[in-house]
Amino acid sequence: MNAAPIDLDRLLKLRLVVGRFGEMDQAGWWNTKEQLGALGADVLSRGFPRTHHFAQARSVFAVAAHRCAEVFDPPQCVTLWRLPEAIEEQFDAQWEHWLDYAADWRPFFERLHFPPASDLTALLKSLELVEESDLESLSRLRRSAEGRAVPLPGVFASTDSDVTLLALGFARAEKGALAVPYARKGDA
Repeated sequence: MNAAPIDLDRLLKLRLVVGRFGEMDQAGWWNTKEQLGALGADVLSRGFPRTHHFAQARSVFAVAAHRCAEVFDPPQCVTLWRLPEAIEEQFDAQWEHWLDYAADWRPFFERLHFPPASDLTALLKSLELVEESDLESLSRLRRSAEGRAVPLPGVFASTDSDVTLLALGFARAEKGALAVPYARKGDA
């Protein structure tokens, strides 16, 4: 068992950054274009004036998860978009809390409208979501031989470091060529 639970706010931020970075106007990994950007905010704010950022996020998360599963869907493994069931349940339960405090999240969402970096590693660094130890771990990651995946070493231990590396692993992909970071489940 883990000593500390996953930081769900951090997980949300990591998913938002990777989700935004993977859109067609950025890395081109999934078929959304500026859904998490200013365009998506303008469109959805009409119907969801208070919670439109979270409506944007839900749609991009669904598209990103689907696209990643199409590219590489290993059994008994986790990805940024498909974590162990207990974590996903906690994440979904936290959603209502985030909606209650949607205004507090507005600055973070707005920083993603026009990402300040042209590569994922720099973007995550600029948003203070990665540390030097994370970057050191990233330096050891490689794409698989077929280029569709980025295997993480060891097994997924449900730590913030593991989740951060699942997000950072997308930096091994190329523009228009998605490579899905994954880790083996510990109980596999």
